[in-house]
This record gives sequence, C-alpha cells and structure tokens, in this order.
Amino acid sequence: MEWLRFSFEQLLIHGFQVIVAFLLALPIALEREKSTRIMGLRTFPLVAVASCGYVLMAIGFIGPGGEDSKARVLQGLMGGIGFIGGGAILKEGVTVRGTATAASVWSTGALGAAVAYTQYEVAILISLVNYLTLRFLTPIEEQMGKSDRLSRGQSSQNDADE
Repeated sequence: MEWLRFSFEQLLIHGFQVIVAFLLALPIALEREKSTRIMGLRTFPLVAVASCGYVLMAIGFIGPGGEDSKARVLQGLMGGIGFIGGGAILKEGVTVRGTATAASVWSTGALGAAVAYTQYEVAILISLVNYLTLRFLTPIEEQMGKSDRLSRGQSSQNDADE
C-alpha cells in the first residue's frame, strides 16, 4: 500500500509551516487592504500559503539534494507570482498605480517559499521589511508625489483622483 503513504508527523510539520506562512503574510495583507482594494486581506495569505505548498510538494517529490530542481521550482514559482502581481498594476493616463502592491505580492511568494525551506529568519525579515516599507514609506512617497505635481502646475483634482 505504498500509494497510501500518510504521516501524521509530516501533516503537523507541514501544517505548522503553512500556518506560519499565513501569519507572516497577514501584516502585509492588512496594510494593503487599508490602503488599496486592488489586492488585500485574502490575496496575500493565499499567495504565501500556495508558495509554501508548492515548495513543500517539490521538496517531497525531489527529495534531499536536487538543488538544480529546487532552483527551477523557485524560478517557476516566482515567475508565476510575478504574473499575478502584474495584474495589480493599473495605468490611468500618465499615472501608474499598484506597483507596490505587485512587488508585495512577489515578496509574499518569497516569504512562503522561505518558510517551506525552513528559512524562518528570511521569512520574518521579508514580512517585516515589506510591512515597514508599505507602512512608513507610502505616506512619504504620497507627500513627495503631491508636492511634485503641484510644483509642475497640475491641478489638485488629479491629486484627489489618486
């Protein structure tokens, strides 16, 4: 009954990893949910969980070693997540929005993969840096962007549209 292999120990370990990926993505998701409705509370944890799951499946299938194969899994995963993040980028006239959200989706995928590879320190750092960047640099960027547009003589109506 080789096809019916099931390990409760592996279930607990992988379950823990998926939950960690989910929890580390939540601060980013909450920040994006407050700032923009492009992607938010559901998308970011799902990206982290799916990334973690794909890498866990690859590790289980590839086994120990197989570094080239693991690198190809990461390459495909990051390319696919980049495609999803690209959907967050919106162009309205000369204005482009959603690039920070797209980059955050990509970052969240790396977070999930890091958890699956038991690189918890990397996952925590990605979560922390991503959240802090969004939380503290976004207001500064908005303030600088508004002052730049006003100095070029564009109307405040354009600012209200953002």
